[in-house]
Amino acid sequence: MPTVSRPARGFPTARIEHRHGRLPVEVSLVAQLGHGAGDDLFRQTGKRQHGQAGFIDALDEPSASIAATDFARGESTALFSFAVGPEGHPFHRHAGHRVFTAISGSGGTQLCFSTVSDAAMQASPTAFVDALHHVDIPPDCLFTVRFGGGTWHRFMPLKPGHPALFALSCHTDERGGIDDPALAMLVASGKADIPGLTELLPDTVLAHLHAHPPCSGDIPTIALSLDGPPGGLLDSGCSVVRRAAGRLRGLAEAWRTAGGFIARRGRAVTELASPPAGSLLSSQLSEGFEHEDSFEVVLHAANLRGQLASDLLADVLEGFLANRPAGVSWLMRLRNVLVRPLRLRTSPLGCPVSSLLSPNRDNLFAGRHPVLDQATDPRGLHAQVLLGADDRHLRFRSCVGVRIAGDEARITLGTRVQARNLFGRFYMACIEGAHRRYVSPAMLLLAVEHAQRRLHPATDPATAIAL
Repeated sequence: MPTVSRPARGFPTARIEHRHGRLPVEVSLVAQLGHGAGDDLFRQTGKRQHGQAGFIDALDEPSASIAATDFARGESTALFSFAVGPEGHPFHRHAGHRVFTAISGSGGTQLCFSTVSDAAMQASPTAFVDALHHVDIPPDCLFTVRFGGGTWHRFMPLKPGHPALFALSCHTDERGGIDDPALAMLVASGKADIPGLTELLPDTVLAHLHAHPPCSGDIPTIALSLDGPPGGLLDSGCSVVRRAAGRLRGLAEAWRTAGGFIARRGRAVTELASPPAGSLLSSQLSEGFEHEDSFEVVLHAANLRGQLASDLLADVLEGFLANRPAGVSWLMRLRNVLVRPLRLRTSPLGCPVSSLLSPNRDNLFAGRHPVLDQATDPRGLHAQVLLGADDRHLRFRSCVGVRIAGDEARITLGTRVQARNLFGRFYMACIEGAHRRYVSPAMLLLAVEHAQRRLHPATDPATAIAL
């Protein structure tokens, strides 16, 4: 049959009605991206997806959880990323309906859907082919897809040698349509993933497709486009250029690393006028000191009730080691280079907590953190440790404390510094501003974020948690 094209107002959309009255398939083009952007984006996001917690590579559809369900608080939605490479992926379906936004590869994408019912497919495998429809997406396009649960689908590149797509999929009701009790329990636990929610095509239908592969020319197809009528001269010429650009940009992207950064802004850390009452720091360096500061972060979490302050403090101390501010690490590297010729003490950690790397094992908190002193109250609601070291030019003491009251925990970091000579006073005059305005508050903030992540084990380590 001849190709019939017509202009479309708004977003060009394809709608495929379900043969048995269930939700239709709806596909809409949203925007045309730059030449070769689809292949480039596929490789960029693929690298980041691989580093995401919960990444799974299965069924030719690498995927990762971005936002999980939380049924205890009424959240039944989930957000996943997934990718389909140059080989496409097999026909499959999900019990629940799906909504996703995707970027097509630089060779375009073919979306294949079959709205066959189970009864018709069991009666005859040919019913699956009879209910097939294709939707062709042009290269380097942003598009959306929505379809109901039980719809068989497969995504393929239109042109070989290019990835099919990268997508963000919103599962609007993770429990929707699930009848299997075991799968329902998995979903309720918040541990469901895309492969676990996927059902593959029955072997009888697969055998029929292999023995009698359908001719693409016989399958009803809707082609969407933005640059010009599908199959026209402009559309065809543009597709050739985009495929070439995609290969070049894909080669360039293969040599680059994909990473990211998370920055904070706002008053998450409060500077205190003096150390909290009862702080171990209050009795330290009482003969005189040149610098003192104290900072506090208030942590609000419903699951703090029953938590021991000593356990939370141990997680905060671990956070100083495992979740360091990048800027402080760079400052410490520069500082170590400058003071090494002076035979001063060097450390990769900022001064307030650098003694956590001490080899001294005489006094350990939680069995692993070297401290100068420690104290906990009998009820387990307050715990604190004293850190510090002596150097040629100064002595410092720091106190890290945790106090829990209901659903609130106050985590403090206080520091005192005593200069031992004229160079020590000069040294503190040079670094005091950066220490007070950035080093101490930044280190405390990220250490508390690490501890809060331990309270929520499912949280991705790459996620910044609002405090």
